[in-house]
Amino acid sequence: MEFTKTPGWLDWYAGPSQPRFNLPAGAVDAHCHVFGPGDQFPYAPERKYTPCDASKEQLFALRDHLGFDKNVIVQATCHGSDNRALVDALKASNNKARGVATVNRQVTDAELQAMHAAGVRGTRFNFVKRLADFTPREVLLEIANRIAPLGWHVVVYFEAQDLPELYDFFTALPTTVVVDHMGRPDVSKPVDGPEFELFVKMMREHGNIWSKVSCPERLSLSGPKALNGEQNAYADVVPFAKRLVETFPDRVLWGTDWPHPNLKDHMPDDGLLVDFIPHIATTPELQQKLLVDNPTRLYWNDEALRDGPQHAVQARSSTD
Repeated sequence: MEFTKTPGWLDWYAGPSQPRFNLPAGAVDAHCHVFGPGDQFPYAPERKYTPCDASKEQLFALRDHLGFDKNVIVQATCHGSDNRALVDALKASNNKARGVATVNRQVTDAELQAMHAAGVRGTRFNFVKRLADFTPREVLLEIANRIAPLGWHVVVYFEAQDLPELYDFFTALPTTVVVDHMGRPDVSKPVDGPEFELFVKMMREHGNIWSKVSCPERLSLSGPKALNGEQNAYADVVPFAKRLVETFPDRVLWGTDWPHPNLKDHMPDDGLLVDFIPHIATTPELQQKLLVDNPTRLYWNDEALRDGPQHAVQARSSTD
């Protein structure tokens, strides 16, 4: 099937630099996507955008180039609840990828079990109105209760100004909850201001809530160039991500967000994004947790359980 890209669509950057930062052994890119290819895995009729193709082979080549060991592939909204491209990538990964699917209430238990066997470990709820149609919260809660026995978690994507109205729903979910991109804070506001403070409060008071400290390219106002004597790109995002990494070191994840859907002003160099990491996780201990220990615990925990209790760490944090 032929698909025409959304006008003005920015394709992913095909020549990423070699990162200066050497990733620790076993590092996981915990947020990335595959798009199609559309002639093999058609884009959803209800999609809000049509992307360029971004195949599993291209994703795995980027993984190796940057120095990651594994990927967590998140279902893209352009595929809706048709998870075939995601599952295909997981099956081709040689156990080096896990997935986060999008499911609706019509999904059968057999379909959930098949996705679990392929490596899916979570489902994503999208609350960004320009990207996804509204789903009633009672339907989402029903889905959350169905996936909880599988040990899956819920990934939520929202924007900071919408957190007050979503707060009670997020904190009532019966699973581990992973927030995409720090809840998209407005980085022009203070890192200790009321908007971001509400997000920090939610994480502090609910030990099952995690955050991805990813996507500075989506959040930054200063952009990819070092400015005003700053030595690093996306410097205005650093205080927000650094605060979460240092406050909740056992509940943070990081990912490239390749192939960077719906960016409007520039397409980031994925090597440069990797070099952002030591600015937000400033010690080898914090880097090890962010890039290796935390994603391994959350996504490959079943292998730890199989290998013996000394390796098993429960993915869900205690609220005690």
